[in-house]
Amino acid sequence: MPQPSASPDDGNASVALAPTDIPGQPETALAASSAPAAIPLVDPTGPSVPVALPLADATADPAVLPSAPPLVDPAALQDLGAQLDSPAVAKGFARDYTKMWDQRYQTLASALENGDLARSMDAVLSLKTSSEMVGGLRLAQLAGELETALRAGDMGHALVLLRDVAERGDETVDELQFSYVLWDS
Repeated sequence: MPQPSASPDDGNASVALAPTDIPGQPETALAASSAPAAIPLVDPTGPSVPVALPLADATADPAVLPSAPPLVDPAALQDLGAQLDSPAVAKGFARDYTKMWDQRYQTLASALENGDLARSMDAVLSLKTSSEMVGGLRLAQLAGELETALRAGDMGHALVLLRDVAERGDETVDELQFSYVLWDS
């Protein structure tokens, strides 16, 4: 049998909290349990069945919490092909992107290593934009982080991100060649 709400529903609340104590157990036992913390909720529009929403675990790895975008989203190239009214042109753009990866990376790395902020910004914006166009979402996101570091004048952090850019770039090129560029139109 569902437990009644801890707060009476006066018609103004969209969600009411359910009791957090368990009969026969002190509240400290609930807090010390090994189960993940949750907020018990009752949906007033439906049956009075408590629903538990997990709270963020402070000990969890922060890199795992946010959902990372896909390495490559093929819908981006499909959209580009539709916008250009030519899937062949979109496929050619993806081929050119993969062929230019090494040069694009070397330009960015050289500019960063030489402390050339203007050239670094040009290179990272080019990388971010072209990566978005081919659907290289993780690389585009990383390029955005590098852009933020450059705008903040943090060349040290930008150089640290450069290693990740190299790895994501190689993975993106491999994925494009495997899943899209080699497909026949």
